[in-house]
Amino acid sequence: MRSWYFNLVLDAPLSEEQQDVLDGLDRFSEGGIGLEEGPGYSGFLCVVRAETLTAAIADTLNRFEDFPGVLVRSVVLDHFDLAANGMATPAVVPAPPR
Repeated sequence: MRSWYFNLVLDAPLSEEQQDVLDGLDRFSEGGIGLEEGPGYSGFLCVVRAETLTAAIADTLNRFEDFPGVLVRSVVLDHFDLAANGMATPAVVPAPPR
């Protein structure tokens, strides 16, 4: 089993009510997923142990079943995540200039 790195972007910032719900959800306090917020933005940084990236994403998305009214807009793998996941190649991420 390995650790997979990715980001989940929500469709809207969390409301105060949703923040209160999140604070009481055990599935989000187990580790591996952390809230990231900015002006007009809410998302989750994820480091999840699983056999495959697909299984890691599915496990994380299952946590949202207990989080009503919150929708995940996208799963993002940036060039840092691709490198951490061992998936960065010149065909996927251009090599940095020398």
